[in-house]
Amino acid sequence: MSTTRREFLKRASAAGVGALAVSALPESIISQTQSAVKPVAISSGNGIPAVTKAIELIRSGSDALDAVIAGVNIVEDDPNDTSVGYGGLPNEEGVVELDAAVMHGPTHRAGAVASIRNIKNPSKVARLVMERTDHVLIVGEGALRFARAHGFVEENLLTDRARQEWLKWKENLSTKDDWLPPHTPDDKDIGAMFEPFFRNTGTIHCGAIDLKGNISCVTTTSGLAYKIPGRVGDSPIIGAGLYCDNEVGSAGSTGRGEANLINCSSVMVVEFMRQGKSPEQACLDVCKRIAEHNTMRRLKRDDGKPDFNVNFYAINKKGEFGGAAIWHGPKFAFHDGTSARLLDCAYLYKK
Repeated sequence: MSTTRREFLKRASAAGVGALAVSALPESIISQTQSAVKPVAISSGNGIPAVTKAIELIRSGSDALDAVIAGVNIVEDDPNDTSVGYGGLPNEEGVVELDAAVMHGPTHRAGAVASIRNIKNPSKVARLVMERTDHVLIVGEGALRFARAHGFVEENLLTDRARQEWLKWKENLSTKDDWLPPHTPDDKDIGAMFEPFFRNTGTIHCGAIDLKGNISCVTTTSGLAYKIPGRVGDSPIIGAGLYCDNEVGSAGSTGRGEANLINCSSVMVVEFMRQGKSPEQACLDVCKRIAEHNTMRRLKRDDGKPDFNVNFYAINKKGEFGGAAIWHGPKFAFHDGTSARLLDCAYLYKK
């Protein structure tokens, strides 16, 4: 027999039920409660598939963390994205090492793995660290053993494309070693052409608000291309590569991880939003913070501005969003529950 929401609450009150948990309400009332919350998802520029998947799952009732992890899994599995998961560019020895972290807003819990090899979905392992251990971060061989214990299958993550890029880097790194690019008998001073080859610092971050108004986020990466084995950037470090406060919002980053590590960047974005700043302004303020703290001459252009880029992506509890970078150019992916689209990041400097 059908009943109106007012009739249901009146009956509940008369029966002395008092305040009821949302989970105890009829489906019709749950849908009314949830429909007032607009789901949103934000990601780095390579995240159109991620935000699309995340919103699809959120619409079906999924928790935001389930949704964003499923979203970035698409990119982790994509051999054509050389900054994440399978196909990610390797360390200097030609071995792919991955980092990932997750943060769950409703419980304020987090989990992460770093320098994990042979497992293409580190975001899934990071979640298990959160759910099945008393730790937040597990690294290296320990992370691999933990993943194997939970049924993850090891596989070679170095694709032919990534291997060729690594060889190109190695062959052109120096004229003083025996690794050389293709050459003729007449070529002179070959090698030592590092600058033309981009050291990928790409990553994917994804944050979302679900139908209950809860916020969660994930960051996953293969890290700095051709890094020293064991190098860990900001992505798996809570507060640096990502941060989430369910009452405020979430933020994540891509770009130079070392800059985020020494500035605790993502937690600062969230704290600026707590002060009332918009997501975009909060991201810009952290970009300024990084630029002001950049004292290393080797990391500065001739005009004193940073000779690297860092990008941020943030959403607040209201569903407002924004992205910003030190330098003009990067885009971010956003889904407002209607459609996914790429938007330009705000920026400090234009090249």
